[in-house]
Amino acid sequence: MPGQSRNHLIIGLGTLAFAILMLLVWIPLDTDTGLIEMVRRQVTIGDAAAPSLAALFLLAGGALLVTVERHAPHQMRIQRGTVIAAGALFAAAVIGLLLMRYSGPAAVWLTNTITGGALDYRLLRDTAPWKYTGFLLGGTAMVGAMIMVMERRVSLRALAVALLAVLAMIAIYDLPFDDLLLPPNGDV
Repeated sequence: MPGQSRNHLIIGLGTLAFAILMLLVWIPLDTDTGLIEMVRRQVTIGDAAAPSLAALFLLAGGALLVTVERHAPHQMRIQRGTVIAAGALFAAAVIGLLLMRYSGPAAVWLTNTITGGALDYRLLRDTAPWKYTGFLLGGTAMVGAMIMVMERRVSLRALAVALLAVLAMIAIYDLPFDDLLLPPNGDV
C-alpha cells in the first residue's frame, strides 16, 4: 500500500539480524561451555544456555514483527529524536561497561604509581575497596546517564539515584556472599 509505514519490518529485520549474530557469533565466542554440560554424570546448564534463550526470544519477536505485524495499521514512525535517544542509551551502556571493566585496574595502577608499590589487581579483586571500584563507578555512570537521557537533562539527582541503586545492588548481591565476585571481577 502506498504511504504505509515499514517500521515494523525494519525493526523486525534488525532484531532478526541481531539474534542470529548472537546465536552464531557472539555466544560461541563468549562462552566456554555449551547449552547443557555433563560433569561427572551430572547434567548442568552450560554458560551458553541463558544468552541463547534470550537470543531465541529476540528471534521469535523479530519473526513476529516481520510476518504478523508487518502490515499493522497505525505503526509509530521512527523519528530522528528516537534514534538519537536510543544511540545515547547505547553510548551510556558502553561507557558504563568500559568504566566497570577498567576503573578497578586503573585505580590499582594509580595507587602503584603514587606509592611505588607493586599491587596486582587480579589478587585484590575480591577485597574492599578494590572489588567495588569498577562496579560502583561503571554502574553509577551507566544508570545515571540513562536516567539523564530519559529525563532530557543533566542532574545531580539522577547521579544520586544511580549511586543509591548501585549501592543497593552491592548490599543485596555482594555483602551476603563470601565467594561472589561482582562484575567484571570474575573476568579480570
